[in-house]
Amino acid sequence: MAITYQQAKQCFDNNKINDLIHADGGLRFLKLRSMSRKANMVDLFASVGLTIPQRGRHDLLQIAYDSNVDETHIELIIKQIYDTGRTERLEIEDALINELYKLNSFDWGGLYQNNLEKTIVNNYVKKIRSYDVLESKIEGELLSSLHGYVKCSWYNHWTSIIIEDIFKDHTAIIPAVGLVKQIDFFYNDIPLDLKVTYLPEGYVMKKREIAGIEKELQVLKKCAREFSVSIPRNVNESKLLELLWCKLSDHPDNAVKSIIQEIKSFRDSILTETMDNPTDLIRWLYENQGTRRFDASNRLFLILVNKSDYFNSWKLKRAKPLLVRGINEFLDNRNGNLHNVTFTWDGANYNVTAGVIILVQD
Repeated sequence: MAITYQQAKQCFDNNKINDLIHADGGLRFLKLRSMSRKANMVDLFASVGLTIPQRGRHDLLQIAYDSNVDETHIELIIKQIYDTGRTERLEIEDALINELYKLNSFDWGGLYQNNLEKTIVNNYVKKIRSYDVLESKIEGELLSSLHGYVKCSWYNHWTSIIIEDIFKDHTAIIPAVGLVKQIDFFYNDIPLDLKVTYLPEGYVMKKREIAGIEKELQVLKKCAREFSVSIPRNVNESKLLELLWCKLSDHPDNAVKSIIQEIKSFRDSILTETMDNPTDLIRWLYENQGTRRFDASNRLFLILVNKSDYFNSWKLKRAKPLLVRGINEFLDNRNGNLHNVTFTWDGANYNVTAGVIILVQD
């Protein structure tokens, strides 16, 4: 017997998505929830002859769930709604990608996503007492940082839409056509939250620690000192790693080149190992997510890697032919792509269904 609407809603509100998947009627609820904007519901109601009540406030999602509209018809309406919007986006997609290729550097300017207000308050509002100094800082470094922040945010926004559309264009995918937490689309009837990222520096450090070798940054610092290469100051460790790697890569000494090659070879070995068995990386990604945004949703991770220049992997988010080929190859192989993974967070164990697509440019 199918669960009631209230039972399904309670599961959803409590982030128990996997409980819903296995409950009778749960997947149907999720598909309805993924299209529950009023305009979408109006289309669904019209297609099956359901009447929208004229008076009072009504939960259209509940009316649809309690009706006899079946899952196949729900999917049909979802695809029709998606196709309408997709047609409009396709008309401008080539021009949009051309615009995205105009971005030559990816630098947040110290103002990272989801932390903009905190950064400004801590570094300017609470730290500076002089009005003249404040004005000078705003006109100088803050405006420069905001410039980088806006460009990076713009790039991430539009490349995310392009990448999601590649997934949603595939016949194995049922899109989410409304804003719904933890679900971007359904793959083989598994609701998935898409995460686009790169080979995590923290994961590389973990692998080097397990192998009993020094952190990359420590190796590069030692190399720089030995060969009298200046070490940039007043930059965070992540940026310093990139700068030293770049500077030492240009050094003519064979010993320096050998050190760079050893670091790169170890990273390459991590990629090979992860492609063969991605569960360790999946577990690390869940266990190292930000506290403010923690959840245990089912996820599909798209990892983009430029092996010739790891720090420019961000450019692959606009490389549509590479993305289309890699994503479709993954989705075409419907068996064995997703993994059941257990991870630990704050002393509790969680079970999720997740997958990894690693797209590599040599």
